[in-house]
Amino acid sequence: MTKKIPKSLGGKAAMAGAAIGSAAIAAALLYASKRKEKKTSGSAELPIDPPETD
Repeated sequence: MTKKIPKSLGGKAAMAGAAIGSAAIAAALLYASKRKEKKTSGSAELPIDPPETD
C-alpha cells in the first residue's frame, strides 16, 4: 500500500523542483560562457612569430 500525497503538496514540490532545475541550468550556462571567454582570451596572448632557437 502506498500513501497518497495531497495534491497541494505535490504541486508545490513540482514547482520547487522546476525552479531548482532551471537555476542549475542557468548556472551551468554562465559557467560555460565564462570558461569559453578565458580560453579565447588566452590564445590571443601567444606570440605571432615563433621564438628563434639555436
